[in-house]
Amino acid sequence: MIADTTAAPVLELAHISKRFGPIVANDDISIALGRGELLALLGENGAGKTTLMSILFGHYTPDEGTVRVDGVELPHGRPRAAIKAGVGMVHQHFSLAPNLTVLENVMTGTEPLWSPRSRTSAARRKLLSIAERFGLGVDPDARLGDLSVGEQQRVEILKALYNDARILILDEPTAVLTNIEAERLFTTLREMARQGLSLIFISHKLDEVMAAADRIVVLRGGRVAAERRAAETNKAELAELMVGHRVTRPTREPAKAGATVFQASRLTVSIGGVERLKEIDFFLREGETLGIIGVSGNGQAALSQLMGGLAAPTGGEMRLFGEPVSALDVHDLVEAGIGRIPEDRHRQGAIGEMTIWENAVLERIRQPLFSRRGIVNRSAGQAFAATIIEEFDVRGGTPTSRTRLLSGGNMQKLILGRNLYRRPKILIAAQPTRGLDEGAVAAVHARILDARRQGTAVLLISEDLDEVIGLADRIQAIVKGRLSAPIAAEDADPRRLGLMMSGDWTSSDRTPNDRISDGPPGEGHPHAS
Repeated sequence: MIADTTAAPVLELAHISKRFGPIVANDDISIALGRGELLALLGENGAGKTTLMSILFGHYTPDEGTVRVDGVELPHGRPRAAIKAGVGMVHQHFSLAPNLTVLENVMTGTEPLWSPRSRTSAARRKLLSIAERFGLGVDPDARLGDLSVGEQQRVEILKALYNDARILILDEPTAVLTNIEAERLFTTLREMARQGLSLIFISHKLDEVMAAADRIVVLRGGRVAAERRAAETNKAELAELMVGHRVTRPTREPAKAGATVFQASRLTVSIGGVERLKEIDFFLREGETLGIIGVSGNGQAALSQLMGGLAAPTGGEMRLFGEPVSALDVHDLVEAGIGRIPEDRHRQGAIGEMTIWENAVLERIRQPLFSRRGIVNRSAGQAFAATIIEEFDVRGGTPTSRTRLLSGGNMQKLILGRNLYRRPKILIAAQPTRGLDEGAVAAVHARILDARRQGTAVLLISEDLDEVIGLADRIQAIVKGRLSAPIAAEDADPRRLGLMMSGDWTSSDRTPNDRISDGPPGEGHPHAS
């Protein structure tokens, strides 16, 4: 173990082990954290990172091992004891109330129920003082539900600091942030470390780990695989340490597109009375991938909901396999051979309390293979799930395990598997690798490219420019609900795509040299005004 020999550690995890039935999540893990240190906990999805931090914060009780803060052992399974000792945790899925104000969220749980009056004024002063100290600007009276995801995360951090946290744990802190928000977050974390706070952030993103961490602990299979100073390693070594072998992303091969399977013309979608998509045009063709890029919140979610059958158009026209359709029904989409990887796997992709096999067959439960006369064929469903688990490397469970026990990445592989096991005619992939480690990203990309190679039409909605450039044949940017003109992937580079995402489409309009002129007449010509 690499340790700071100049001072005693502020935190020690010693010989931690944790099992969930036959699954060994943590296996004899020992880690120390120094004062003012920024430590990255790196590993594949399902490597045991979140379980270990949940033990530290008292959410889980270890089977073996101890947790010490400043040399004092913490009682197991008691979050309040961890908080009192100065440990704060910022969860990947925020534990805040959207109907309360920022100040109310921060104060929740900090006052006794029998207090004769609320100390709101003092709390406001303390909150603003902390916000100013660490550069976390916030409006105490803003309603949490009205804030962006990045601002909500800021409130989670402030709540931990309000409780006098000296050790801060952040679980996948950039999983739902834009690149700009992520950069701002790590600027803040580095300032916190400079002022003496000790931080652990869980991640699988090699770029941010290399840029932000002082030291890196790599978990693999529930054990510590390696520890490295950030200055003494590189992304290639870390990726290999994470998965146990060299990782390379697959590359897209040139291919000729087939027939048009979906076409949208001047399509408008309103959700909750707000126009989210505004007269957009695009088309999908067999054996081709259309990539949609954009900064979060510009209409990607609405497009994903539309194509997944969760939202109906309020204007414009759609044609599916050449036939006009007024809306896309979820059941009809499944029967028509359209696979859907939703943006939010927890809310739209799977039901955590159901078993893996139930989630695997949920959308196909009416098919004769899985049910007859209203009676579900459990053995067929479990066999189908077992096949997905094996072929798509879903780790951390059996067909009868609760889906909520899977890590986010393995849940994503389950969703991918049930949609790609039988090649779909169209695949709607919204943020397909969000929250996945480098090895899982490479595996997902390989599956998407294989489906394209076999003739699937792919709609890829992603905020990852490298992902879109690597997978897409044509690329369009979405800005404030409108779509830019498409460009060929061969003509794309990060700078040009960045301009398109900012709404500068003058340099992205068609030219005689664009390699997409073989598209059907009248298709793909958006109204970008």
